[in-house]
Formats: sequence, C-alpha cells, structure tokens
Amino acid sequence: MEEAEAEWAGWKAVATWYHGFFTGIVLSTVTRRGAADAARLLFAVFRRQHHEKFLSSLGKLGLDGLPDAVKAAGYHYLSNRIGGVKVEFMRENDRKAWVRFPPPRWIWNGIAICAIPSEVSAAILAGWYAENGPSLGNPRLGFVCTKMTVDGQAGLEGYFQEYDFDLSEPERLRFSPQEDAPRFDPAEAPQLPAGQWPQARLRRAHRGYAMEYVRSMLPEVIRLFGAADAAELLRLTGWLVGMQLYEQTAAALGDFSADAAGFASFMVALAVAQGDAATRVGASGVRQGSIRLLGGLDDPAIFDAWSGLLEGALMAHDRHLRLEVLRRADRGDDGYEWQVV
Repeated sequence: MEEAEAEWAGWKAVATWYHGFFTGIVLSTVTRRGAADAARLLFAVFRRQHHEKFLSSLGKLGLDGLPDAVKAAGYHYLSNRIGGVKVEFMRENDRKAWVRFPPPRWIWNGIAICAIPSEVSAAILAGWYAENGPSLGNPRLGFVCTKMTVDGQAGLEGYFQEYDFDLSEPERLRFSPQEDAPRFDPAEAPQLPAGQWPQARLRRAHRGYAMEYVRSMLPEVIRLFGAADAAELLRLTGWLVGMQLYEQTAAALGDFSADAAGFASFMVALAVAQGDAATRVGASGVRQGSIRLLGGLDDPAIFDAWSGLLEGALMAHDRHLRLEVLRRADRGDDGYEWQVV
C-alpha cells in the first residue's frame, strides 16, 4: 500500500507540474502578446482537444444513448471530475442540461485567475462547447453561458440547449448572465460505468488530464505564433514554471542531494512518474528511450520548449549547474540523454 501511495504522490506531482506549465503558457501569452492572441490560442487548443477527445470518450464514460444536451453536459461533468476539477451537473429535461464549475477554478491555478481576461475565458467555450452540436451531428444544439468566474461571478456556468431550429455558428454560443444555474444534487448526476474505472485507472487519468492540455497546447503555440516567437515564449515560461514548482515537485518525488547527481535522480523520478522509462548514467547522466508526452510531436521546437521546465528546475536546484543534451530522438538519435554538469 505504501508503494502505491508513493506512486500516486508522484502522479499528482506530475499533474501539478504540467498544470502549472499550461496555465503559465496562457499567462505568458496574455502578458507578452496580449489578450487577443491568448484568446486565439485557447480557442485553438480547446477545438483541437474537442476533436481528439469528445466523441471517442462518450462510450468510455457511459454516456451513449442519452439525449444530446444531457450527453454534452454529462461529458464535461465526468471528464473534468476525473481530472480533479470541481464541477457540477444539473439536468432540467432531455433538451436542457447545465454544467457549472464553482470556485476555485482548476484551470487558472490559484490567483492566476486575476490575470485572465474575459475574452480568454470565452474562447474556451467557443473552441469546445460551441462545437458539441456539430460533432454530434445536431445543428440545433448550442451552449448558453450564464456566468464566468473571471468576470467576478461565482463560477463558470451555463447550459446545453437543444432548440426547435438549426443554429448558425454565432448562435451556438451565447451569453445570458441574468440566468442562474439550479442547485446541484450529486445523486442526480451521471456516474462512471460500474466496474470499468478502478482506482488505478482513475489515478492514471488524473495524471494524464493536465499532460494532455500541454500536449495539445505546444503545437498550437508554434502554429499560431511561428517557431521563433513560440520558442522564446515557451522556453521562458518553462524556466519560470520549473523554478517555481521544483521545490514542491522534488519533495513529492523523493529526497535528492543538492548536487548534479541529485538533480539527475530527480529527472529519473520525474520521468518515471510521467510514465516513461529512464535510468541514471554515470555520476550525473540520464538516459530515456522516449518521452510519451511528446510522442508524435516532431517539431524540434516542442522538445526545446519542454526542456525549459527541466532547465528552470535546475536553476532552483543549483544555479551553478547546467543541463547538457547529448542525444535527442526527435533529431534521429536512439533516445534522449542528458548530463548535469
């Protein structure tokens, strides 16, 4: 049991690590490029994730066969709960179902919410929620947002509504702040299919939730902003997040000496907690066959951006050390290898 709990502590640390990177990229975009670019980015990320995850996950979550409005709200309820997000579900009828995210909002990571403009929050809804109808082949399904936390309201909330007529693209997302969500009754909310989601699967999915956000975001930053500008933005964000989160991440993963060998051991522990195989090489080297998070993402700028997290962590571990990359699978080598010097 102790071994399982130690593994779970590592998985939670990884979730926090990548959650911080995701939120950090949004904040860096807001502060260094402006709200309009940040909104473009969030729209692209959530539209990408929607097309990759939504339809393929409905059966896994036990939502097949439900009315479309209920199915859409149920997806957001169950998938976000798996990721550790506070979320509520309220079904009014077969054609209207609410979803509500009470504070604290997971996605904005503590007081980071103070730097999120309204249009950035709205871009998430446009990217994903407004696309549920087209994905389900139902042109009458839309989403009505009634509250947004970033506007000083008590949560992000709204409802999926199936109308009596087809909706144009702008009509698939509208805002109605004068409406209020009903109270949440957990007993009336959908449940995961019995026996199909044991604790180990739930814990792996919790870890993967934040990692998938980063995996979706990195290529979109490069696509929207260009490789050179994206590399600068992402590398700086990685440094900042790695420095800020190193201490708590290392504490969750083990006890590491304050030298080059200690940081190499931290890298191995972090890789293992992410689901990768890694080993120490020599006094302070690390070898890793692949990086699961980056699998299929071939742009070298993505590895450079991801590496910023490790470089930032090393600055916090010992600012006099540096991390040398000796092998890179994304450039044709047989795996990855680093040396802490």
